[in-house]
Amino acid sequence: DLFVDAASWIAEASGIPKFIIGATVVSFATTMPEMLVSVFAALQGNADIAVGNAVGSVTANVGLIMCVALICMECAMTRKQFGVKACLLLAAILALFGFTRDGQLSVLESVLILVIFVGFLVESLIAARQEQGSELPAQEERPKIDKKTVLLNIGKLLRGAAGIVLGAQLLIDNGSALARMLGVPDAVIAATMIAIGTSLPELVTTLTAIKKKQASLSVGNIIGANIMDLTLIMPLCAVIQGKPMTVERQGMLLDIPACLIICAAALIPALVQGKFKRWIGYLIGGLYI
Repeated sequence: DLFVDAASWIAEASGIPKFIIGATVVSFATTMPEMLVSVFAALQGNADIAVGNAVGSVTANVGLIMCVALICMECAMTRKQFGVKACLLLAAILALFGFTRDGQLSVLESVLILVIFVGFLVESLIAARQEQGSELPAQEERPKIDKKTVLLNIGKLLRGAAGIVLGAQLLIDNGSALARMLGVPDAVIAATMIAIGTSLPELVTTLTAIKKKQASLSVGNIIGANIMDLTLIMPLCAVIQGKPMTVERQGMLLDIPACLIICAAALIPALVQGKFKRWIGYLIGGLYI
């Protein structure tokens, strides 16, 4: 929470529009736990946890958190604002689905998926530039910038980041230990408990956004965080290991297809209708359960 607050303040102080903050800065901040959990797990040889957590988090973000956001408040985002990002998210999950049919994600396939991430960053920067012009008159909304406030927010950012790293390590160690004690496969624990655990920052951000009635920030954050989860986490694990990332049967037959179905159910109707409707929230919630 400290990390997200500080990241948002730094972005707002520099005058970046709210939706872009949601889709890049806040998404990156809230994706940190998933990224660190999966990278640590992959380095420790727990590929099940790395895959289940990355894909399970996306499913939890859409099926659980976006569902809450859409049911609780009207989302005013237009197709122009989320269209490209929604297509990139669907492209990422389709690429992952196609590439992992053979039970692994090779280094070359990982690099191809990382290209989608680069596309997402470029698109976000272009969108930021376009919106910058239309949002400039509201300059009085910018937070006041003085040395004390800047130092305070940098301190919050560093403390938050340290908390995320420590939390990620604790989550893997104890998640694996619980799985062994209960005789439950790592993949199941990763796709449920750990995935929901690492999605808590997105949930906190969404609940805060609901309180402040900013549905666009919340939905923008979820779409952005999901693109980062899918295009950064598993490819990074394969690239860091320098060898193909193993995808177990559960990931191949259940986690990735389930993620694809829920994302398609959330994004395709919104793309067709030009906006997110409340019934989409009920649909994806039902599919997640």
